[in-house]
Amino acid sequence: MNRTGTLILGLCFMGCTAQNQNKELADKILANKEFDQVQKKALEVVKTGFNAGDGYSEVWIRDYNTFIELSAEVLDAKDLEENLLVFFRLQGEDGNIIDGFIPKEKAIETEEGYKYICTDLEPDYCGHKNTVETDHESSLVQAVYKYVKKTGNKDFLKTKVGDKTVAERMEMAMRFLLNHRWANKFGLIYGATTADWGDVQHTHWWGVYITDDTKYCVDIYDNAMMLIALDNMMELVPRTKTKWKKIRDDIAKNTMKVLWDEKNQKFIPHVYLDGSPYPGDFNENEIYYHGGTAIAIEAGLLTKEQIKVSLEKMVANVKASGAGSIGLTLYPTYPDWAFENKGMYPYGYQNGGDWTWFGARMIQQLVRYGFVEEAYGQLLPMTDRVVKNKGFYEWYTVDNRPEGSGTFRGSAGVLDKAIELLREWARTHKS
Repeated sequence: MNRTGTLILGLCFMGCTAQNQNKELADKILANKEFDQVQKKALEVVKTGFNAGDGYSEVWIRDYNTFIELSAEVLDAKDLEENLLVFFRLQGEDGNIIDGFIPKEKAIETEEGYKYICTDLEPDYCGHKNTVETDHESSLVQAVYKYVKKTGNKDFLKTKVGDKTVAERMEMAMRFLLNHRWANKFGLIYGATTADWGDVQHTHWWGVYITDDTKYCVDIYDNAMMLIALDNMMELVPRTKTKWKKIRDDIAKNTMKVLWDEKNQKFIPHVYLDGSPYPGDFNENEIYYHGGTAIAIEAGLLTKEQIKVSLEKMVANVKASGAGSIGLTLYPTYPDWAFENKGMYPYGYQNGGDWTWFGARMIQQLVRYGFVEEAYGQLLPMTDRVVKNKGFYEWYTVDNRPEGSGTFRGSAGVLDKAIELLREWARTHKS
């Protein structure tokens, strides 16, 4: 046999081997009984309401965005719409979107608590805004997109809220980011200094409001969230492309220019507008942001090779820290002096807590980009602990103990979607 024939036989053998491996993996995915249990439990959890979980009274937009699709499986579409409309009715004149809303009768202000926002358009609820985070506007646009795609109800975009349609108010929300959260120096949106995707700033004992001590910076999470929102808005409302396509492309380019560390193949945690709040001998760039990286992949910012390297780094961080899953927020953690909020100790809450809420979003992207075997392997620790602990806990300690709300709907939503994406792949590759 000549060399050409040998090469063809070799390629055929490799193709057959890969096909057989795919079939074996597909059969394994479809036979996983834990997945059945997790998906059943996820539906039970979202049936019971819209607040983030049993530890919260509010409906939060950053959470709702991650379980609205699952809610659409079991709840009336009008109820889903109503929640979205509450956020729009409480929208500021400048276009800003609240963080969460609560029934008016429960909106009781205290000296050091939330400052509630009420409008004439919304008779039943008041809202509040965590001003240190810059993802509320993007989260609402994404939630509308998911609702419309899931239900097919494009007419929702024409619904009037006051004198403006939902479509117009989505654009107002995006314009708020340009007008009030825009760093001309970098061509990116900014927020306060938080840990990765977190909403607790480094200063103040609570850390949810901008203060005189706030240090502003650009980061990957906020900008990637805006990119996804702009893509969603332009798809739903094609007329917006004329204005927003170039803005979107410029943000994508500037994100990689300013925040991507080519040498270390990672995102820089923060690039500051006016100096870091941390001492010069603290190398913040040693910290790897798991959550923001996952959202950057969702926004289409990384190549397949960069995604492969990112996963390798996440897996190495899990091994080095002893954490339970790649939901590990960041690694290494910030020192205990880096945040005034006492809950932000090393491996506490958003400072290295292990959150399925973001880990499962990384799984979704691994499936999307063809890393299916890796996605399956990295998902198992997350589904195992749901079954073991009988709940979707908010976050886990570094030694895999559950913390926070046990019915955290955001985790239920993203985990269900990750499983469903794997099963969709498996159904097309099964033997």
